[in-house]
Amino acid sequence: MDERCGQLTVFFAEPFWVGVFERVEGDGLSACKVTFGAEPKDSDVLAYVQKHYRELEFSAPVPLEARARADNPKRRQRAAAREMQPTGVGTKSQQALQAQRELMKTERKRITKAERAAEEQRRFELKQQKKKERKRGH
Repeated sequence: MDERCGQLTVFFAEPFWVGVFERVEGDGLSACKVTFGAEPKDSDVLAYVQKHYRELEFSAPVPLEARARADNPKRRQRAAAREMQPTGVGTKSQQALQAQRELMKTERKRITKAERAAEEQRRFELKQQKKKERKRGH
């Protein structure tokens, strides 16, 4: 059976409140960033998740390494305390978001290049048409 879990971290990144959705499926982590604007209430965040979760565009999964469990109870207690500390965005989430940004950047460049080539072709054809009209004497 495939293991799935998710996490939402809301934090203040000057000047807006930002939420980072992290989704772990199997051995990969994907993330999505949402800007809330003003400080959201818990009910606002819950309403947003319920209404828009399916519309979120998560990044491609970043592989996760399996962590070895510590046998020492004090070490486990320290690890649990570290997990409880608000750390903001995890580095794996940042990597996933960066990968998504790069993907969108290359897609945007490809689209822009195609549009530019189409516009150049249109201008060339217009120029050729005007040249033919001048040659005909119209």
